[in-house]
Amino acid sequence: MIAFMIWLAVSAAIFILGIYAMISNRAVAFGFWANAKMFPVEDVKGYNHAVGKLWCVFGVVLALLGIPLLAGQNTGYIIISILGCMAEAIAAMVVYVTIIEKKYRKDT
Repeated sequence: MIAFMIWLAVSAAIFILGIYAMISNRAVAFGFWANAKMFPVEDVKGYNHAVGKLWCVFGVVLALLGIPLLAGQNTGYIIISILGCMAEAIAAMVVYVTIIEKKYRKDT
């Protein structure tokens, strides 16, 4: 049960980050990759909203992937959480690169 609560706390933090990115009026685009230089963005508000939605969906799906932890830590169902997290992270990267970055990158 403690592992599931920690899992939910991490999921909630990602979801809250997504909400913050969506409602933010910052003139700077939120970065997706860690320690990477941000590309020039045409519509910063639209970009931040799209990235925020991506993070919100990521947080919700991550929370759902934690449900097998309720069966106990020594269960075989934990493989669903592990493989699901990997697939979810890859899917988020694909969505970001093929849809969000392609749409909002400023042509130079």
